[in-house]
Amino acid sequence: MLPFSATISLGGASAGEIGLGHTTSLRRKPGFMFRHMERKKKKQKTSFRFRIHPPNPPFYPPPLTKNPSSKTPRKPVTTTLLFVCLVTSTCFSLSAAVAFAFLFFSAADSLSTTSVSRSLLKLKHPVVLLISSDGFRFGYQFKTDTPNIDWLIQNGTEAEHGLIPVFPTLTFPNHYSIVTGLYPAYHGVINNKFSDPVTGEKFNMGSHEPKWWLGEPLWETVANHGLKASTYFWPGSELHKSSWDFPCMFYNEFVPFDDRVDTVLNYFDLPSDEIPSFMTLYFQDPDHQGHQVGPDDKQITEADVHMIMVGDHGMVGTCDKKMIFLDDLVNWIDIPTEWVQSYTPLLAIRPPANYSLADVVDKMNEGLKSGKVNNGEYLKVYLKEDLPSRLHYSDSYRIPPIIGLVEEGFKVEQKNSKIQECGGAHGYDNAFFSMRTIFIGHGPEFAVGKKIPSFEN
Repeated sequence: MLPFSATISLGGASAGEIGLGHTTSLRRKPGFMFRHMERKKKKQKTSFRFRIHPPNPPFYPPPLTKNPSSKTPRKPVTTTLLFVCLVTSTCFSLSAAVAFAFLFFSAADSLSTTSVSRSLLKLKHPVVLLISSDGFRFGYQFKTDTPNIDWLIQNGTEAEHGLIPVFPTLTFPNHYSIVTGLYPAYHGVINNKFSDPVTGEKFNMGSHEPKWWLGEPLWETVANHGLKASTYFWPGSELHKSSWDFPCMFYNEFVPFDDRVDTVLNYFDLPSDEIPSFMTLYFQDPDHQGHQVGPDDKQITEADVHMIMVGDHGMVGTCDKKMIFLDDLVNWIDIPTEWVQSYTPLLAIRPPANYSLADVVDKMNEGLKSGKVNNGEYLKVYLKEDLPSRLHYSDSYRIPPIIGLVEEGFKVEQKNSKIQECGGAHGYDNAFFSMRTIFIGHGPEFAVGKKIPSFEN
């Protein structure tokens, strides 16, 4: 049987919010299966009933040939086997993450479960399933009892001190880096929101024009080799460019997580040669009552399945006492709101053309170091070309010329609104440990009980 690769990116909430108290069984007779979990209430107990959904009508593009109009360089591949290696190694090196692990959380002994199983079809081609959820900070897995995550760690390979996101540690830049292998300065999505300094057009998370999204994501690579790919809400997939012409659903946060999972899992009920070779699925939060799968048979360790768990970034606590206000710099320089493209946690400033950028930076840093600006010592302002080279955040005209880096947990605002608020944030320097997420790999290609150094996604 050809390998089935599964990856999952976990994020958005603490482990206690992910519903680690439920599990369903995964039996291998002789293979493994997907099941739908339907929750039923019965007095004070919660039980689960399982049913197998009939497949949805086929929903995939036909084999595609090279698009002569594509400006994206093609990746040379001579055989399907080479493509498999390409996709697998790319997903691994980019720290993509996968469906089984999202479903692969903890069990509560008080739950009664029933399972139905069927053999998995022998696929005619490998399948990579990439699933992402926002912001699973490294360490969440230690905050509650997670026996299945522990089992994966014990029987697989783990980034011992977490996975390092790219800078800025924000959702869209990191998700698009995962599927392109490029830093944000090179794939064009430099922030969740920004403006093009040439045209004045604004990018936000609902922008689907190809001009914003550079590079070649994995689904384009798949399509360029005449194979099928499907995406579900992955950032950057809701547009048509190059040979990628798959009908995608526009992002809708109100689509239930169960429906998203079922849509993807139903692909596996299609005839083997119609199953997409590459699939993605995106969750804005982990679903605490969603589909969950756990190993109930030690033979599962013998299955030719690769499971990779990662997240896109971490999270850090913020509070009103850790505020820096740009209006406090007025004795040195006035920074009007029109100059500021983003405040926190990445301060991005684009002054008018008649201002000296170096003078703006010098005056801002002079005021911040004066001791007269509240928390000023926790913000340092740079010309973008002077940023630490490890951030890879200067080689794009879209990046504003002045960038401010704040210390962990601090926030920048224009003025003091006196609103008392505490919460969490991300987007900080990726050197901060709080921005790290998780990487766990399990399967035939992963060493058992192996600890590896942290690496960048």
